Amino acid sequence: MREALYDNPEPPTRSEIKKGSAVWIIEKENYGTQDYTQGIVADILSPRDYHPRGIKVRLTDGTVGRVQWFVE
Repeated sequence: MREALYDNPEPPTRSEIKKGSAVWIIEKENYGTQDYTQGIVADILSPRDYHPRGIKVRLTDGTVGRVQWFVE
């Protein structure tokens, strides 16, 4: 992983993210760190198609954060 003010300079858009997608997210308290969480999207919380920090989602385990990457 890399250090950056914004973790991924081009995070996925809302239209690219689907319920059930496997993703890496960053939680608000972890902005600016490399402490990412992997999980499955349960709900998409952001109303707009794009956000510079990533689209906010809730994972199946209840964790809320912004999508940085899809799990490959």
